[in-house]
Amino acid sequence: MRTPAPTPVPDRGRVYRRCGCRDADRRQLGTRCPRLADPRHGSWAFAVDAPFLTGRRRTLRRSGFPDEVEARIALRKFNEALALGFVADPRQKTADYLHRWLDEKALHRKATTMARYRDYVEQDLIPAFGDIPLDDLDRQHLRAYVTAQLKAGRGRVSVYRIMATLSSALSSAVDNDRLTRNAAKPPLLPRPASPPRHLWTEAQTIQFLQFTRATDPLYADLAELMITTGLRKGEALALHWDDVHQSEGVLFVRHTLAAVDNNQLVLTTPKTPHSKAWVALSHRAAAALDNQADTGTFGNTSSSGYVFHRHGRPLHPKHVLDHFHLLCDKAGVPRTALHDLRHLAMSFGLAAGVPLPIMSKTLRHRTLSTSANIYAHLTPRAARAGADGIAWILDNADREEPGTPVCRTRRFARQHPRPHRPRPANRTPRLDDPTENWPMWSGHHHATTT
Repeated sequence: MRTPAPTPVPDRGRVYRRCGCRDADRRQLGTRCPRLADPRHGSWAFAVDAPFLTGRRRTLRRSGFPDEVEARIALRKFNEALALGFVADPRQKTADYLHRWLDEKALHRKATTMARYRDYVEQDLIPAFGDIPLDDLDRQHLRAYVTAQLKAGRGRVSVYRIMATLSSALSSAVDNDRLTRNAAKPPLLPRPASPPRHLWTEAQTIQFLQFTRATDPLYADLAELMITTGLRKGEALALHWDDVHQSEGVLFVRHTLAAVDNNQLVLTTPKTPHSKAWVALSHRAAAALDNQADTGTFGNTSSSGYVFHRHGRPLHPKHVLDHFHLLCDKAGVPRTALHDLRHLAMSFGLAAGVPLPIMSKTLRHRTLSTSANIYAHLTPRAARAGADGIAWILDNADREEPGTPVCRTRRFARQHPRPHRPRPANRTPRLDDPTENWPMWSGHHHATTT
């Protein structure tokens, strides 16, 4: 089946030559200049009617093109963009485009994300590239900016995020056929590696919880809930009593608490669509929630409805982090970020033998690779279990001799043997029943045990 030919773009507007000469009254002659007979005098321009925001139409004029061909190409691009629903001004400044991009993104981005975008655009991108026409912005401008920022001592992470914001804006221009290519791709700076995380051990975790239970029960219950459920900081601070169902042993994550410009507190949707789900409660998490209830029940609580609050007002995320670091110092444990408690939940679950897919669902990750690549930190106990398992295999292979069974008695610790089902008393042994105990190691059914 043949693809239908695209609808031709109407040739709107006109192309003409003009100059900047003025008469005796200091008025521009424009197209009336007698020197335009000289082909080297003046420049080419185009004029076209374009819709304005109020619904009325206005005439857009752009000049400065070296010849008629360039002017007609610019007019053609303008008409093609107008057919797609946007105005592609060939002399549009980068600052004007970035402001329009922010207005478009505000329709479907969170307030916290838009606050970060506006900071990068207003404080970094517009001062550096605002006066450059968008069509003239190229990779040399970006390379010079990145080099200057790094020489001035700016952090690589900050420069990377600024350029990532610009790349997102230019990608939108490419998607709308406003630009033919994104000058910020491929990235000029590689993505900075995440700093190494130093998670607490089991002993340090208990030490912190015991200290905070005696000095600040509110933060003890907050840390206990985050460790045992894997909640994010904003999700735990936004938790309402209506979302806690003690009888079913679950809580529902519906909101996250964030600070816009580190000042205004807002309730937004969770980080991803998969984060808006239910979370199972262990007996330790249920006890922490019981401690926060006024009378030990979930029905008689503060008027605000927040589980963690001060006098009915939600806790500010920045104040929570500062006070959490102060408690770490007083408890004698290393400082860690509150989000690291979520990593701690994953590590403790894997060390306890919980399968990775189950932990991934518990932490409400979108994909299993996210759990495996980012959150599966090795704890000392898990590391020793892995090393002991490898050594156990090699030890048995080293003792194995041809024609002799392998002894499996020296299993590495923390192995969970297969339970044996007792034979009923009324059943007599059969000839095909095994005379030895079943092996402790799955997959080797010809081995014997001692």
